[in-house]
Amino acid sequence: MNQRLIFVTNDDSYQSKGFQAAIEVARQFGKVIAVAPDTVQSGKSQAITICDTLRLKTISISDDIEIYSLNGTPVDCVKFAFDYFLKGRKVDMTISGINHGTNSAANLLYSGTMGAAIESAFYGVPSVGLSNVDHSDDADFEACIEYGIRIAKSVIDSDIRPLCLNVNVPILPANQIKGVKVCRQTKGFWVDEVLERTDPYGKSYYWFTGGFQNAEPEAVDTDEWALKSGYVSVVPVQVDLTSYKQMKALADILE
Repeated sequence: MNQRLIFVTNDDSYQSKGFQAAIEVARQFGKVIAVAPDTVQSGKSQAITICDTLRLKTISISDDIEIYSLNGTPVDCVKFAFDYFLKGRKVDMTISGINHGTNSAANLLYSGTMGAAIESAFYGVPSVGLSNVDHSDDADFEACIEYGIRIAKSVIDSDIRPLCLNVNVPILPANQIKGVKVCRQTKGFWVDEVLERTDPYGKSYYWFTGGFQNAEPEAVDTDEWALKSGYVSVVPVQVDLTSYKQMKALADILE
C-alpha cells in the first residue's frame, strides 16, 4: 500500500511554533513534505510573487518528514510545490497553519493561511486551514493538535470533494472545549484606524490598527458564536465566488 503524502505550509514561516504543531498533525497520516515561507507572510491572502525570483532552501530531511523554506508567499509555496516540486505526485491532503491568531469571519479573506488552503483546493486536494485564536508567539497548541488530528482524519477518510475547511480553535485546554461546530462565516468587517507617528528624522510613518465588528452578534450559527461558546469552529469554504442570487436580476438589466 502506498504511503499517503501530506503537504504542509503556513503564513507564519517555517520557524513558528504553530508550523511545528501542523507537522505533528500531518505526520499522523503519512509522509510529510512541507514548503513554508522563510519569513512571516501574515495578511498575504492569495498574493503571488511575479516580480522577484524564488529560492528554495532545505531545512531538514528525514525518512518521513521533509521541510523546505521558500522566499515567497503562502500561495507561492503551494504553487511551487504542486506545479514543480511535487509535480506528478498525488497529494492526499494539505494542512495550512497552524496560524497564530484567529481566521474566523472576514479574517479568512486576508489570511495567508487560508489563502494557501484555498489555493490547494484549486488543485483538487482536500485542504484544512488550522488556526489558534491565541496569536501570541508562545501560544499553547495542544488543543489545536488534538482537534486538528481529529478533523484531518475525518477529511482524509471522507469522500466529500472538493473540500476546503477553515478551522479555528478557541483559547481553552482541550478538556474544556465542548466539541466541534460546523457553522457559517460571521458577517462583519474590520474597522481600521490609522495611527501616525514621527521617526527620529521628523518624517511621518503609519500603523494600521483597529478591531473587528461583528455585524450579527445575536446569531448562534456562526464561527464567532462557536468560538465564544467554547467550540472549535469549522466553516466549509468554497472557491467559487459567484453571487448566484444576483445573476438573474443582473441579467434582467444588463442583457
